[in-house]
Amino acid sequence: MTRRPPSYRAGQSDRQGGFFRHIAGVLTLVCLIIGSKSTVAAVITVQPGGAIQTLSEALLLAMPGDTVHVESGTYIESNLRVVKPLALIGNGWPVVDAAGRGPIFEVTAANVVISGFELRGVPVSFVKEHAAILLSETENCDIRDNRFVDNFFAVYLAHSKRCRIIRNSIVGSATELTSAGNGVHMWYCRDIAVQDNQIHGQRDGIYLEFVTHSTISGNDSSDNLRYGLHFMFSDSCRYEKNRFARNGAGVAVMYTSQVDMLENTFEDSWGGASYGLLLKDIRDSRVLGNVITRNSVGIYLEGSDRIVIEANQFHANGWAIKIMANCVGSKVTGNDFIDNSFQVATNSRQSFSEFDGNYWSTYHGYDLDRDGFGDMPYRPVSLYSLIVESEPATMVLIRSLLVDLLNLAERIMPTLTPEALADTKPRMKPIS
Repeated sequence: MTRRPPSYRAGQSDRQGGFFRHIAGVLTLVCLIIGSKSTVAAVITVQPGGAIQTLSEALLLAMPGDTVHVESGTYIESNLRVVKPLALIGNGWPVVDAAGRGPIFEVTAANVVISGFELRGVPVSFVKEHAAILLSETENCDIRDNRFVDNFFAVYLAHSKRCRIIRNSIVGSATELTSAGNGVHMWYCRDIAVQDNQIHGQRDGIYLEFVTHSTISGNDSSDNLRYGLHFMFSDSCRYEKNRFARNGAGVAVMYTSQVDMLENTFEDSWGGASYGLLLKDIRDSRVLGNVITRNSVGIYLEGSDRIVIEANQFHANGWAIKIMANCVGSKVTGNDFIDNSFQVATNSRQSFSEFDGNYWSTYHGYDLDRDGFGDMPYRPVSLYSLIVESEPATMVLIRSLLVDLLNLAERIMPTLTPEALADTKPRMKPIS
């Protein structure tokens, strides 16, 4: 029997090993190709009379990353749980009607998009905050270009971050606070953008509680029962270029610090306890470039410190500003006060805030050095405003000669109005 030399056996072993490695590589490549094809996102179509006729069935079939297209029609569905990252896109404004049986979408997955739907019929609940769309403990979700009609809450966000609520129409028809929810409601959230929405007929148009680093911009929040915008314990937020009109009591910002309120419009909030903007117990915030017109009170400040109120227009309000004596270190500068019934009211002869460089339509001083500022200080708190504060019934005398005489006498010999509350450099012309 001929024995092969060891070198022959070694060569054969190397060739066999190379062959098996080649086969393993090919199999690995095939598995990768098959695996990559299996992860390609699918498109699932929901339509009346189609293979898939309900959203609930589509949500069960969908895999992470899929897109669910919902064609035009009416779908009577509720309690739909979105637990996978996917996109729900409506084509031709499909209607999803809860028919009074509960909420519609509850989203607990991240990276979800809901767009193009009309969502309606979410009932009032005194036990749960039923919403057309609830985002709970999620992130990076987009709710955009939807219509919300007659829902208890429209969009409710809880313990969520980096979400966007954009270009939605939210319309409610509630007539009582106890049976109305909010348009956009945020609870313990951060980095939320609420932008370019139309919100009407809710309790509060937009509500924030324990929310940080969020932006409210370009919205029209009008004709709501209570507030157009309501901040509570929500630091480091910004709202800009919004319109708040004909709300029960305008906008309220409470128990908050470092809020920027920029270039908004506050208008037509009338009533015994109404105002354009309420600032209560807030700190280190700015109110810049806003238009505040035709409100019972333009801005009401209580217990608020180091607030900068600058470059705003106060026009045709009952009171332009009511600032309580417990406000410290605030600055009112460079604003226009035009045709307000009362420019400023306060509850003390002391003032711990500064007024400087504003235009007052009721200032009758002169400018001999022609530097654009009056040579005499202006005291915006009139004697008559103090009388009205203590005896509201005297408001009927507002256009009488007696009131003019009272205010003239007080300007000549100030005795009751707060001497420390004065604009030492009143402007001669409106800034705007």
